[in-house]
Amino acid sequence: MQCPACGAINPENTWQCVCGHYFVTSAKGTRLEQPRVPEAIATEAPAEPAATETGGAEWASRRLSFHGDGGALFGIYIVNLLLSVLTLGVYYFWGKVKVRQYLYSQSEFAGDRFAFHGTGKELFIGWSKAFLGVVVFIGVMIGIQSVWEGPTGETLSTLFFYGSLLILVPVVVVGSRRYRLSRTSWRGIRFSFRGRTKELIRIFARDAILTGITFGIYYPWLLTNMRKFLSSHSYFGNTSFDYDGDGGDLFGIHLVGGLLTMLTFGLYWFWFTAEKQRYYWQHTSFGTARLNSTITGGKLLELKVVNWFLLIVSLGLAYPWVWVRETEFLFAHLSIEGPLDLASIQQEAQSASATGEGMAEFLETDFLDFDLGI
Repeated sequence: MQCPACGAINPENTWQCVCGHYFVTSAKGTRLEQPRVPEAIATEAPAEPAATETGGAEWASRRLSFHGDGGALFGIYIVNLLLSVLTLGVYYFWGKVKVRQYLYSQSEFAGDRFAFHGTGKELFIGWSKAFLGVVVFIGVMIGIQSVWEGPTGETLSTLFFYGSLLILVPVVVVGSRRYRLSRTSWRGIRFSFRGRTKELIRIFARDAILTGITFGIYYPWLLTNMRKFLSSHSYFGNTSFDYDGDGGDLFGIHLVGGLLTMLTFGLYWFWFTAEKQRYYWQHTSFGTARLNSTITGGKLLELKVVNWFLLIVSLGLAYPWVWVRETEFLFAHLSIEGPLDLASIQQEAQSASATGEGMAEFLETDFLDFDLGI
């Protein structure tokens, strides 16, 4: 029997391949047409019948599943908090790694779990380098205002600040993404990011200036170009992701969503956000397969209201349960549709440092990740 997921030969005709894929067999030991899937994804019917005999390419609707538990994550958080206090914050980086390792290890796709390979030492060194960079940046700002006093100094320091952001934001986004993907694996194969910082600086600086000149009208095109760059340079093994969204489409979503959000005093924000996320994911592909999102505004509203209630009532202690609920919600509404030849994916690991990840702690680029849907 040949595994349709990884292509490996299973000479013992057992019910499960070494990669985690499930089989059913006939009395004669031959593979039946419809493979059995793990219970975690058994409710997701395949879009088309199973695998081909030769390659492992499957037409199916596949979902991620999350097996994490809020109680277990809470235990990790408490230990991390206590050790961070005792070490005056130094342990924070090792604690952050433990949280990621737990979350990744509880995330499953096609019967196999993800893994995070970063270390606390990497994050600590990356943060230290980023901290020195921020100190130099602040020092230059102070120096400009000291040399040129009054309106001239303020104008020059303002130009320096915003000009630096046009460079720093792309540097942080690329560095953070390169590090996180390089430390993430599935079935022993690493993810990677291969985009060049110089290219993103050009894209971001141009689009940010156009957004300012047009009083925000060009913002959907900025998001589109950013996502195209980040997706097309993100790889799993030797296979890349891609994005074919259009700024004009996104502008229409923003125009209607923004107006209705104002008219409903913010309530429509949930439907606006859900529509953006659906558009992002439905225009994202991996190899020959395409991602799909079924998130709705009503479901997002329900999720957020319950999460906010839990955080308020628990004075923030319910954050681990909230994180689990958020992850389960994302996985439940995200799927990969179409042919996906997992057997052809090969390892092509890339090296990366954690400096960009450390800088992200200062510049808080999570807002950009959220708006891009990545």
